[in-house]
Amino acid sequence: MADEIKVRVLGDFGPFSMMGKSIGYEVTIGDSIYLLDCGAPLFQQIGSPNLKNIKGIIITHCHDDHKRWFTDLALFHRYEPKAGFKINLLTSEEVQSELLKSSRTALDRSLSEDSKLIVDIPKDEYVSYQMIGPRAKYRITSKGEGRGKTGFSILDLNDNIPGPDVAKVVISRKTGRPRMLFKDPHYQEWVEPESFYPFSSQVFYEENRNVYESGEGFTIEAIKSPVWHGIPNIGIKIKKGKETLVFSSDTVHNTELWEALWREKRVQNLEMPVKEYEDASFLYGDINDYTERTWSEERYNEAVNAFNDGIIMHDVSCRNSTVHTDYEKLNKTVLEKDRTILTHGPDRLVSEWAVCFTEKIFTIKNNSYYEEVDKSLYPLNADIYCKDGEQFFVGYKNEHGKYLVRENKGLLSLSREGDNGSGTPLYRVDLYEDISGKYFPRTEDEHLCYRERRDGQVELVEFSESGSQGRIAEDQRPRLSAGTGIIKPEKQSIS
Repeated sequence: MADEIKVRVLGDFGPFSMMGKSIGYEVTIGDSIYLLDCGAPLFQQIGSPNLKNIKGIIITHCHDDHKRWFTDLALFHRYEPKAGFKINLLTSEEVQSELLKSSRTALDRSLSEDSKLIVDIPKDEYVSYQMIGPRAKYRITSKGEGRGKTGFSILDLNDNIPGPDVAKVVISRKTGRPRMLFKDPHYQEWVEPESFYPFSSQVFYEENRNVYESGEGFTIEAIKSPVWHGIPNIGIKIKKGKETLVFSSDTVHNTELWEALWREKRVQNLEMPVKEYEDASFLYGDINDYTERTWSEERYNEAVNAFNDGIIMHDVSCRNSTVHTDYEKLNKTVLEKDRTILTHGPDRLVSEWAVCFTEKIFTIKNNSYYEEVDKSLYPLNADIYCKDGEQFFVGYKNEHGKYLVRENKGLLSLSREGDNGSGTPLYRVDLYEDISGKYFPRTEDEHLCYRERRDGQVELVEFSESGSQGRIAEDQRPRLSAGTGIIKPEKQSIS
């Protein structure tokens, strides 16, 4: 089996998309198929008969646009006779805990088989959990956990309670959520450990990184150092032979920000005398009043080197997002344009970086990425990629092109020749409508449109008062890709 990784985009819409389809991928590695996040409508995109072929589901975090269909998928595997097995969940310890909390009302009880009783259902009847990422050496427990304690407490791996000079529980007055405050032995500063340490740190995590190793020669690894999103979140690194694919998931990727996170030391804002604070195991208030540093230097160094190898699929947003990477700030990341595909973007986006779109299929091969179209692999060599609602366009530079690319404060836009657009003119392009990976010259004549037939061919349809008629349109992609070479199936096989 060739060392390649195939990604089918099930959904590629921003968190507040008008399309309502969210985000999700079907990843094929060797003979195995995995879902990576499940915000896209799985039953519509994949279909119930094919869901039983999914070997596992990888969840990066618990925002609904990434995990919306998890409970339905778990219920499907439990109650659909043809599924016949529990869903295999791969995620980190912290994300799994949050996922089970958010899914509990849907999964932890039902009726008995005779419908006479309400019965409790343990989670292992729904899911088979495979931890990826290391186990934390300390955890917050609530009443009923650990040694029968009431309220919240912190336990180490031996179920011992560390002293208040090591760790404390901070309970938010705004939400009631407990968070851990931890005294770092190197900095001698109080930090929130889940944010402060990378997975490689043996101060807070066990040495075993729990990398998922298949019997087919590939691995799936959880990474945390470059992922900065607010809630527990992981990136995913998939390796098969010489090929590596990294999903960064939602994150603020900005090296200037990252450096400030580990360099800046803050002064604690204590609401009590120092001695009382030092002796306290429980605190109420804002944990940010007690933490003295956000990241460790170790996490920063790992973050800036996390994307050195392989191809990256990176979530993107537009201006002024606080929890995603803004397109106009990609120059402040360590990402390289020729090794990155942008995904999870807004409904409307003009980009010089390659961009995902729903139902596209990408293949990672020879440490490069290609799009699969009718069993051929094409390079993504356009100069401009444009999402416009449910349509997708690509542009190629031409000094006589009908469309002008403009830049305004880092964001790009397209305008027709002669239109008064805003921003600095950059260059002209010819624009092509992308239909199932095939390229056709864009038409703005309201009487003309492209329609894909059931046999895969595309017609240019003309409407008139007397009716409509169509003719087969010629795919321009082979010609446009010729400059960088099209990989034909007779030269390199596609799995």
